[in-house]
Amino acid sequence: MADTTLSPIPALFANTPSSVSFKKLRKRLVRGALEVIDTYGLVDRRAIETGEKPRPKWLVCLSGGKDSYGLLAVLLDLQWQGALPVDLIACNLDQGQPGFPRHILPDWLTKNGVTHKIITEDTYSIVTEKVPEGRTYCSMCSRLRRGILYRVARQEGCEAIVLGHHRDDALATFMMNLIHGGRLAAMPAKLLNDEGDVQVFRPLITAAEDDLARFAEAMEFPIIPCNLCGSQDGLQRVAMNRLLSEWEQKKPGTRQVMARALTNVRPSHLHDPRMFDFAGLMLGGKGEDDPNVPF
Repeated sequence: MADTTLSPIPALFANTPSSVSFKKLRKRLVRGALEVIDTYGLVDRRAIETGEKPRPKWLVCLSGGKDSYGLLAVLLDLQWQGALPVDLIACNLDQGQPGFPRHILPDWLTKNGVTHKIITEDTYSIVTEKVPEGRTYCSMCSRLRRGILYRVARQEGCEAIVLGHHRDDALATFMMNLIHGGRLAAMPAKLLNDEGDVQVFRPLITAAEDDLARFAEAMEFPIIPCNLCGSQDGLQRVAMNRLLSEWEQKKPGTRQVMARALTNVRPSHLHDPRMFDFAGLMLGGKGEDDPNVPF
């Protein structure tokens, strides 16, 4: 039987706004994350409750941006409600960027009683040395950061690293893969690494970026900007986000329709024989016509 007794409210929620709009926003983010957790099986509650599996640990990656702050707050909220039987470790990777305010995150985490770990690795020097002038840093920076976080997760006994990517991140990634990569792929809510020993979770993958921005402002998170990639113009992701914003302005709700499409795939109407047995499709079998496709 799950423990329904509420523990003391997390410190970071002690002075939250009392407005109805904020309460609805908080509820929407928390409910959305819980749906992702249940839909994609991020937690096996039955196995934990029966003792078949030990209580898992998650490494929650905290960059200092609005999305990762929101992720941590939502997970702590679920944990407080008894809906997330998981131990959380907030982790910040200090990448050695010049002028990075090292005190902000550890001070904020300590003040709010959050178990945390600060890792210092000078990936900044590596990235700026290896990447040719005029090229973007994101790809190499991401690979280095991911390797370090996998290592820390193993050291801390965490089964997963948890990232704050949201719906708009997934759509921008989908568009980048479609236009630049020649493949249909976005950001999954649940991923297993190549070695098969660490998972990657994205509980906010259905959350709207605008909601997270409003939440961060209301919660007064001490936002730390990324001066490494944020200072570079012309990033493909920036271009994709701009395109999505233009579509949203012309037809409100476009982002949500596109996000729903990521959960409504029809392999028989694409062109990948690895996903559908076109060669085995014969007369007399089960058909799947689509009246929306013109002849």
